[in-house]
Amino acid sequence: MAHFNTKAIHAGQIPDKETGAVIPPIYQTSTFAQEAPNEPFGSAQGRHNGFDYTRADNPNYRNLEEAIAALEQGKFATVFSSGVGASLGVLSSLKAGDHIVAGQDLYGGTYRLFTQWGEKFGLSFTFFDATDPKNLEKSVRPESRLVWLETPTNPLLRLTDIQAMTTIAKSKKLLVVVDNTFATPFCQRPLDSGVDLVLHSTTKYIGGHSDVIGGAVITREKDLKEKLDFARKALGVNPSPFDCWLMQRGVKTLGLRMERHLVNALTVANFLEKHPKVKKVHYPGLESHPQHSLARRQMTGFGGVVSAEFQFSIEKTKKLISSFGLFRLAESLGGVESLVSHPATMTHASIPAAERARAGLSDSLVRFSVGIEDSEDLLADLEEALSHF
Repeated sequence: MAHFNTKAIHAGQIPDKETGAVIPPIYQTSTFAQEAPNEPFGSAQGRHNGFDYTRADNPNYRNLEEAIAALEQGKFATVFSSGVGASLGVLSSLKAGDHIVAGQDLYGGTYRLFTQWGEKFGLSFTFFDATDPKNLEKSVRPESRLVWLETPTNPLLRLTDIQAMTTIAKSKKLLVVVDNTFATPFCQRPLDSGVDLVLHSTTKYIGGHSDVIGGAVITREKDLKEKLDFARKALGVNPSPFDCWLMQRGVKTLGLRMERHLVNALTVANFLEKHPKVKKVHYPGLESHPQHSLARRQMTGFGGVVSAEFQFSIEKTKKLISSFGLFRLAESLGGVESLVSHPATMTHASIPAAERARAGLSDSLVRFSVGIEDSEDLLADLEEALSHF
């Protein structure tokens, strides 16, 4: 079996059959010619390709899906227009009255989708502390159908024991979805622990260059793949062919980029942990992280995101993160450049203050997406900014 970087470069990258081009072209078309009504091109020659309309499918979708599925050790993948679009695709397989059990420390956009869209259409949600698998049993109801997990979480970088959680969920006949955006398949492959669906905002590390938005869901089950493909077509949450082409270009260097992200993130985490103006650092790679042993057992790397709580008021914290030079103040993460954000007023502002407090997300928390620059320059940027506060 090919190793990670080999799969990243070659999966879904068969040379173009017409020209021999090593890189497959962009199939920038909205529709495909048919030989007869409902008989896609190639049917007469016995090479039915199944393409009729790009909202439903496109060669660039399939190329990217093959690559991402290979990296996650899955059999199938479905690409979407965004990470939220991928989440919507998963939720659309449920029906009014169904109940979802979700970790309480979720990305703000996911929480917003659940509470402001899902509840309106008859879904119900219970948010629980997913750091202890035993809490799952207390949250399950007869109408529960799905367990939704992030690990590491955004932005507190808490971990869930995927194997233990999946064992409990399966005993109750629940599907399990894991948002693996922060870890990436380079550091963690949840399908190997029995998870049904792995979700990504491919905008982040998989794309890797902050220039394209996308999402993907990976599975080993054909029936789940069919439901996801239907959701993409029926809801119109499809990406463009060019977006998929760009995304696959990013996939090729995912392993190389992650190696640098991991080194830089640990360097930044160590620096912040020793700084007198920092109250607490959240990073699974630190021995001080309460789940460091789980991280070492479950992950092959600790990710490129570091969160820190400063000894400052919210006003002072916001001034600090507006004063960095290399760490750009912006939402998102996972790009080659370093970014910084204030979750309470940016990525997680849609979560009510009381709910943020219950989850442990303080107003002084800052999230660093550590890029692949030279670590010495990143530390100098942090030191310079902190010296003025």
